[in-house]
Amino acid sequence: MQFTCKEKPAFVPLPKTFLIVVTVVGCAAFSAPASRAQESPYFVTYDHYLEEPGNLEIEYSSTFGTQRGGNDFHAYWAEFAYGVKAWWTTEFYLDGQTTFGDSTIFTGIRWENRVRPLKREHFINPVLYVEYENIKGTEKILKEVEGHDIEGDFAPSNGTLRKEHKHEIETKLILSGTFKGWNISQNTIAAKNLSNEPWEFGYAIGVSRPLALKARAKRCSLCPQNFTAGVEMYGGLGDRHSFGLHNTSHYLAPVLVWNLPSDWALRISPGFGLNDNSHRFLLRWGVSREISGFGPMIGKLFGRRP
Repeated sequence: MQFTCKEKPAFVPLPKTFLIVVTVVGCAAFSAPASRAQESPYFVTYDHYLEEPGNLEIEYSSTFGTQRGGNDFHAYWAEFAYGVKAWWTTEFYLDGQTTFGDSTIFTGIRWENRVRPLKREHFINPVLYVEYENIKGTEKILKEVEGHDIEGDFAPSNGTLRKEHKHEIETKLILSGTFKGWNISQNTIAAKNLSNEPWEFGYAIGVSRPLALKARAKRCSLCPQNFTAGVEMYGGLGDRHSFGLHNTSHYLAPVLVWNLPSDWALRISPGFGLNDNSHRFLLRWGVSREISGFGPMIGKLFGRRP
């Protein structure tokens, strides 16, 4: 497999790269009918829940990271998740970052697909995950940690990091189940740069539970059942030539999501590095809205019969 890449300017102003995204997000989120889905609190770990068929979830998320030996950064991504079938969800990402005292840069795109092979709910529910990434070395969203990814990789300037261009395939085996309100999810990660580089491995584990399982009769914003709290842990497991924990980074992060009755969801997660190879502190936050019936709505717009 061969790819031909042309370098783009190192600095891409945010208004140019995200203007269309922000316009679409704003118009769709405020004008479309709402959905009753509950958002997962995790930022890195995936559970077994997929988008409902025909629904579109739009999300903006950010990661602030401290950097020893370099400048702190703020990375962000816009995410569009669509329920193609009850067993298949596809997602598209646009990524960027600002390194303080350096520059702002568009870092690439991702296309993700999740497939749930078992139709009914089981004690353990497997989900198969495949993602294609076309990103630069300036990528800093830390959507996952794999291989020997460490804090020092982020220290060089954007001008230096942008010279690296990555085409990667990332796979995950997601195992997840919910028992008496408790969700337990485990992700095993295997990623391959489409060049002469070894497979890299990683993991993510999450546990969460709503603050209350019974919903109140009256609609309210601050009811306990609208909040889900938990914790996730994630990190790298080396590569095919040096599998294990040596020279890898690991994080532990409390997570919290607030699912509003207006069908918006707000998430936040402070993360803490567990060894000297990790960023000392990561702060993640995100806002999302799920739009029900988006597929049929677009079909009607273009004259397609239901």
